[in-house]
Amino acid sequence: MRNLDTFDLRILTAVQRDSSLSQRQIADLVGMSQNACWRRMQALQAEGILAGSQARVDLAALGLDLTVFVMIRTRHHSRDWVDRFSRHVQGLPEVIDFNRIGGEWDYLLKVVTPGMAGYDRFYQRLIDGFEFDKVTGLFSMERILEHRPADLNRLL
Repeated sequence: MRNLDTFDLRILTAVQRDSSLSQRQIADLVGMSQNACWRRMQALQAEGILAGSQARVDLAALGLDLTVFVMIRTRHHSRDWVDRFSRHVQGLPEVIDFNRIGGEWDYLLKVVTPGMAGYDRFYQRLIDGFEFDKVTGLFSMERILEHRPADLNRLL
């Protein structure tokens, strides 16, 4: 990976904040020509630094009003078990983030459901066919900060 300069970081910051910006708007924001901006964006994509774009959807407005952080501890760590569990979790549409973590817990899932009954249905499907040491859910009461763009200026 090449060293990123101020222009690269400005482009990445602009796209993080609003991926719907046109190339011309991004070029204007970062202070470069549209062609130069396009070339840099192509290079960032080719290097895997800039990948895709997504719109933020208000899930609560769609009835998915409960966010649960599910922490899982297991005694099973074989590659076969991990692969089977990973496929299982990826097949559960309520899971929007899935991480293997270090420390006392092995996995952290971010789950969105339509209320507590929806979470219970999800939980029953999550544990079906798997033996866990411990599973706990931390229920979000309020989103204080979400989808915060990373401060890339600290990389300079």
